Amino acid sequence: MLFDLIAPHAGHGGFLNLFHYITFRAGCACLTALVLSLLLGPSVIRELKRIQREGQPIRTLGPERHILEKAGTPTMGGVLILASLALSTLLWADLKDGFVWVALLTTLAFGAVGFADDYNKLARRNTTGLSKKARLGAEFLVSLLAVLWMEHLTPPELSNALAFPFAKSFVLHLGYAFALLGMIIITGFGNAVNLTDGLDGLATVPVIIAAFVFALIAYLVGNHVFADYLQLHAVPGTGELSVFCAALIGACLGFLWFNAPPAEVFMGDTGSLALGAALGTVAVAVKHEMVLCLVGGLFVAETLSVIIQVFWFKRTGRRIFLMAPLHHHFEKMGWQEPKIVVRFWIISFVLGLCGLATLKLR
Repeated sequence: MLFDLIAPHAGHGGFLNLFHYITFRAGCACLTALVLSLLLGPSVIRELKRIQREGQPIRTLGPERHILEKAGTPTMGGVLILASLALSTLLWADLKDGFVWVALLTTLAFGAVGFADDYNKLARRNTTGLSKKARLGAEFLVSLLAVLWMEHLTPPELSNALAFPFAKSFVLHLGYAFALLGMIIITGFGNAVNLTDGLDGLATVPVIIAAFVFALIAYLVGNHVFADYLQLHAVPGTGELSVFCAALIGACLGFLWFNAPPAEVFMGDTGSLALGAALGTVAVAVKHEMVLCLVGGLFVAETLSVIIQVFWFKRTGRRIFLMAPLHHHFEKMGWQEPKIVVRFWIISFVLGLCGLATLKLR
């Protein structure tokens, strides 16, 4: 909004000229989202407590201490993240850029699905929520529309192509199958972050790390000079996604202030589904889907732990992990929550560095 209002009147010098720079607006978007989260947080948490009273329903099959320590904590804190992210993005991004709109609307749509899921859990006072068919159906539909939109925005030679991290120019053209792949990535990461969000602050910092990596990737891919130098596949217009990712970082940092152990509020499916979908959408837009699987390796591992556990239990009647997702396995082993959370953060940081390394190793 500010860019559209100010940029046409900015000259080639002075303060207003800064609005032409994505890096300046990305920094402002991050700071704006952070401040909004911190300012809105207390009132949002107070209102959520008033409405929910008994807080988020806790799984009886989960770790026993959760029933004692986390009972009464309100959920749906993702509305704080989404509000800060949306306002900041609308304020600082170039609203004529289609990639900004597809990322923002996909994130909000997944947030709406998560909100409906959280609402059903609270209304029924159980952990079931929406039916799996209804939830996945809505997620796949939103993801499919997002991918088709991005294919329309992307140059024809790349619109349905899958790029590889360590290949200079090779891309695999998938035709109509690319829409299916993109749909799986966006929906898959939405649910992967959702599965990871089981301990205070556990999912938030890995999302921040991944968003930082993809803010840089989006900036480079959207700039022909940098893309040519690094031998990346340039996608015009994706540079503005740096502003979106920066706003996402600021919103998550502000939420983490209230979600740090012991959490005052949980993001719920409202936040976790939206955050995962945001990362998936940006990755598809900038043609770095495989790098997302590396940078978001923690989310992938958490998801695989559930898949493996269910598959093996149905096949043999025995469990591989003490409990799935993976972070609950370590809880059952006797690890304290802060140790699990911090160690998972460290793993995410290392994976983020590995993701950045792919930009040069070609």
